[in-house]
Formats: sequence, C-alpha cells, structure tokens
Amino acid sequence: MSCVQKANMLPEKDPKRQGEKDPQEDPSVTLFREYLRIKTVQPEPDYDTAVKFLERIGSELGLQCQKVEVCPGRVITILTWKGTNPHLRSILLNSHTDVVPVFEEYWRYDPFSAFKDSEGNIYARGAQDMKCVSIQYIEAIRKLKAEGRQFPRTVHMSFVPDEEIGGHKGMEMFVKRPEFATLNVGFALDEGLANPTDTFTVFYGEKCPWWIKVKVEGNPGHGSRFIENTAAEKMHRVITSFLEFREREKQRLKSEKHLTLGDVTSLNLTMLNGGISFNVVPSEMSAAFDIRIPPTVDLKAFEEQLTAWCRAAGEGVSYEFHQEHEAAMRDLPCCHRQPLYQSGECKCLSCVHLSCQLISSSTLVELLLSPPPTVLQAGHPAIGFSPMNRTPVLLHDHNEFLNEQVFLRGIEIYAHLISALASVLPLQAEA
Repeated sequence: MSCVQKANMLPEKDPKRQGEKDPQEDPSVTLFREYLRIKTVQPEPDYDTAVKFLERIGSELGLQCQKVEVCPGRVITILTWKGTNPHLRSILLNSHTDVVPVFEEYWRYDPFSAFKDSEGNIYARGAQDMKCVSIQYIEAIRKLKAEGRQFPRTVHMSFVPDEEIGGHKGMEMFVKRPEFATLNVGFALDEGLANPTDTFTVFYGEKCPWWIKVKVEGNPGHGSRFIENTAAEKMHRVITSFLEFREREKQRLKSEKHLTLGDVTSLNLTMLNGGISFNVVPSEMSAAFDIRIPPTVDLKAFEEQLTAWCRAAGEGVSYEFHQEHEAAMRDLPCCHRQPLYQSGECKCLSCVHLSCQLISSSTLVELLLSPPPTVLQAGHPAIGFSPMNRTPVLLHDHNEFLNEQVFLRGIEIYAHLISALASVLPLQAEA
C-alpha cells in the first residue's frame, strides 16, 4: 500500500488530513504546518504562494516587506524589523523556501500534508530543511514584539529561492545587488542540522562542494567482441580510484574519534551515463561525483590528485566542474559564541549543550560568504544553527519530520538569541 493511500485512509473530518485549524494546537505549530503544505518542491516550486504567505505574515507583524526579483520568477522576500539605531550593522536571519523532491511511495504520510501523529511528530518535506527555521524566526520575532521589546539593531529575515539546486538564481545573485548591500549586514544566521543527542550543533564553517563530471572516451565496437581500450574499462579505473579514496576517508572518520563528518572529505558517485544498445560497446561514458571538501584541505593539491586519477585511467579521460566553490570558514570569536549560551540575555540557555563544527554540506551561509560583496570579507561571521536536538537527521530523506515540542523550544531559543545579537554584542566591524 502506498503512502498516499495510507494518508487517504484518515477520517474525512480529521483536521490533520483536511488542513483545518486545530483549536488546541499551538498557533505557531499551525502556522508551521500551513507553510509546509505550500508545495515549493523542486523542480517546479510554487514560489508565488510562498511569497504571498510571507507577505501576509509580514503585514500581520507590522514588518517592512521588500521583494527583490533577481531574475524572472525568482524573488527574494525580506521582512524587516527596524531597530532604534538603524545605522548599526544589522542581523540577517536567512532561510530558503524551496525543498527537495520526494519519492512518495516511501513516505508514511503524504509529504505535503504536514501530518502530525499522536507523539507530535510533524511529517513533511521541509520539516527539517528548512521551513522549521523560517517559521521559528518569524514566531520568535512575534514573541519579542508582543512583549514590547525593541532593539538598537535592525533585524532582517530573508527568504530565498533555489537553494536546493545551487542558489544560482537566488542568493548567489542577491549578494551582488545593491539591495543586499543596503541591508548593512553585520552578523548572519542560517540553517544547520538536526542532532539526535541532547546537543545543539553550531556550524562556523562549511565544506566546499565540487560537483564533477568525468568524461571517458574509448574504442567502440560490437558487443560480441573483446574490444581493446574501451570507455567502460577506463571508467572502471576512474570509479575505483574515486571510491577507494572515499573508503579511506570513511575509515578515517570511524577510527579518529575526534573527527566529525565536517572534518573529512565526502565523495559519492551520483550519476552514471553511457551506451545506446545492449550489443554496442559505447565510445563515451560519463560519471558524476558529489565531493564535499573541508576548508582545511589544500584545494590545489586535491585537484592535482583528481587529475592524476584521470590520467592513470588512460587517454581520453577528462573532467569538468559543474559546481565549484571555495570553502568558507571563520572561527567564531568568543564574543559571538556568547549569545548562544553566556550573555545576560541568554542565561536561561546556560543548560543548552553546544557543539561547534564544520557543516558537512554546503548551505546558504556559503553563498552569503561568497564574493562579492561578502559578510566574511567585511569581518562579520555567519553561522549555521537549527535548534533541533533529539532529532534524527532526515533532511532529503524519506519521512522527514520534526517534533512539535522541539520546534516550539527552538522559537524560545531564537527569541533569546535574537535579543542578544540585536542589543548586547558589539560586532567586529564596530569594535
């Protein structure tokens, strides 16, 4: 029985199925589930509905709303809570609106119904990556405004498209525009990852993604003969070299207990193409690799290794980059770690256990730090942080979910964090 059929077996009047408001549900959770039901799924995301949703929320909260169309159909939405001293550098709370595709047959519930089970687990694509963070930002600001709080620094919330396909028609274009410069960003927050333990993970840097396609040429011929120097033989050597390196890094991660996934180079064969018929030896084949390299690795030396692997496979072997970014890393100064668990605003968070790591994938922070202009070059850190502890890492996986109590606690954490960043700490450029 498919997951869609299972979802359809819910009682017709069940508010969880129909999307009706549950009067006993926390309004923040209701808003979260509403956002999850907007199908901003690649490759055809419904961005228009998402932008209208965000505009509505901005209007409810009395926030300024700016829409910047960086290219046709790709709009950056910015909700702004103006500070009492707008000349100070601002805080940017960044998130993306798109989500990755789903294989519905593997889902327990409809991935766009935002079904909540009896334990409070909310199942939906984007529950972890990263619609939870978007709504947590919004609801944290709602809470602070309801308390009558005001802060010197301006707080911007940016909601960007196309992050899941590289951000080339989203943040990558936005950071080069004057509208981004006028935000006067001094500190940026972006997405992190869930953590299955009691610990919350803070990411202060990230790997650089190299998406590489290796192309191999060889002698063609009839499938009944032993053709010499075929593309398949060369491709076998290439794949063996790449995957042997993968295994070495995997074993290094297992054996060196102090390492995290962000400290080693991950490599995966993600696409393999070639051939036209069962009885024809192909003249060309290609393989695509997704490689994520820590900022501690010498990129020039690593590329020389890639070149050597291809050269060793034989003539007619080449590779091309489909995505290549520099690694982004800045150690988080003590004064910027403080708002998470030490500052006067956040004493109630002193029991929060934090782990500072390099993130194992690339996120929007990378685009925020990429030139020109850059937050990093201006001397201001950007960190990745999603307040999701006691939660398995399920971004891009089947049955992605987030528990409502973890979600609600995240709002409290963001409220304290925003308070600290917007009022307490001097930013580096102002020191």
